[in-house]
Amino acid sequence: MRFLIVRTDIRAVADGDIAAAWADGHRLRDETTTPEPRRQIVHAEDRDAALLLARALATVGAVRAGKQRVKVLPLAEPRAAFRHRPGPTGT
Repeated sequence: MRFLIVRTDIRAVADGDIAAAWADGHRLRDETTTPEPRRQIVHAEDRDAALLLARALATVGAVRAGKQRVKVLPLAEPRAAFRHRPGPTGT
């Protein structure tokens, strides 16, 4: 499985927004609608390589200071175009 390693900026959030999200029970950040700005993107072919790259990116000063974060995201396996699927049995 392939992985995507992303270093992003952390968006600042007002204290009032945090309290409102906590009280209403909804998400404060929704990465599907408004993703954090990306700083660096790296691909890895397996999980061990992805974690090694993530650890290396985590040593960046901005990550250590809490202004950026590192995310490891699994990518779906490419589907084979002509994958054999067994058909119904019987004649």
